[in-house]
Amino acid sequence: MPTTTPPPSLRPYLTARHELLWQEADTFASDCVAPRAARMEAARGRVERKVAELMANRGWFGVTVPIEFGGMGAGHVAKTILVHRIARVSAAAAAILQATLIPVGALRHFGSYEQKDYWLPQVAAGSLLLSIASTEPSAGGHIGGIQTVAERVGNGWAITGNKIHIGNAHLAGAHLVIARTAEPGVSPSRALTAFLVESDRKGLSIADHRPGLGLHGFSAGRLDLDRVHVPDGNKVGQVGHGLDVAQSSSILYGRPNLAAVSLGLHEMVVETTTSYLANRPRYGGFLVETTTSYLANRPRYGGFLSDQPVVHDRIGELESRVRAARILAYQAVHLLDHGLPCDTDLINAKYLGHAWAARSAQDAMELHGGQAFDTGYPLQRLWRDIQHTYPPAGTGEVQRIRLADAALEDDPIQWSVLLTGEPAWTQPDPTPA
Repeated sequence: MPTTTPPPSLRPYLTARHELLWQEADTFASDCVAPRAARMEAARGRVERKVAELMANRGWFGVTVPIEFGGMGAGHVAKTILVHRIARVSAAAAAILQATLIPVGALRHFGSYEQKDYWLPQVAAGSLLLSIASTEPSAGGHIGGIQTVAERVGNGWAITGNKIHIGNAHLAGAHLVIARTAEPGVSPSRALTAFLVESDRKGLSIADHRPGLGLHGFSAGRLDLDRVHVPDGNKVGQVGHGLDVAQSSSILYGRPNLAAVSLGLHEMVVETTTSYLANRPRYGGFLVETTTSYLANRPRYGGFLSDQPVVHDRIGELESRVRAARILAYQAVHLLDHGLPCDTDLINAKYLGHAWAARSAQDAMELHGGQAFDTGYPLQRLWRDIQHTYPPAGTGEVQRIRLADAALEDDPIQWSVLLTGEPAWTQPDPTPA
């Protein structure tokens, strides 16, 4: 059985309800995700829909949706628990969950009451998934370089352009598209606007799914828009405030979400490696088939590999990184749930969460020797999946620039203060965990 008790280091950030959710997420991961993980890995060209349906049935896409709109109203620590615990078993499944939660946050903070009342109950009920469509072929993650254009047509808008690397592109029923609504030369801070575009709108086409290096089963596709007409009621936020919608969503949702995915992968890299080196064939809390190809069970220098001082030292480095990454991820979202200034903490959690996980994965590959190249062994999948947490929501270079802005006191906006409210789950709950 998988571990269902949070480590003591996280107790300051968790209430009784959080601990119950932790157990629920672990049970779901072992019972519903683990049996499908191998199939998802083998069927690279297929988008995973069943796991999305099972998570939707539990209302988890509404984890941050306010209760008044049918959601859990549970906040960011709860969201991190779900993404983190599922990512331990399948980062692709966790990516499906986290990708919809980003546009949900944008709608929650910038949508009108009528928009929230229409869209959010559908998400909370699991009948609608969303994507956020910002990245473009020529602009990459440079939001200011967006070339997709939205032109006024009567009482609505006609949107033309191309978007790529769109998470849940093939699962979403609507896409939050960031488009240019100002003439060239206008500052990006007031040149962009956000629109919700339903998947069945005429002129919107979705390219066939193309599997990536990792996250097999997760859809990160391309949208092409050819004068797609949407009513003015589909505009999210004010005209010219699309940059605010995109940036705040990236900071408050995208970065902590990816920190949680990195953490789940990181933990499994460490667990898989230490189990292998100490001759304990476990992965994700489960016994691995006890074939010699999965074990380091031949005597090495009078003991197991983990007994050797040089290997022991490297195991200690793995453990140091994952413990630090865990604290960073949960401390940042704990601050966010309490409405405290933490934009920089969220950025740092994403930046170091990926960097440390990638470093540990490379160390693990070296410590496994030839075993690391076995396609049937979980380490190779973990290494590939970790590469996918680097570019989204800003590369490492982008994160360092934002951290430098904070150090130089050149970043006046604190989205964590402006847009968050304290969820009920931050309060002590008498329910025993």
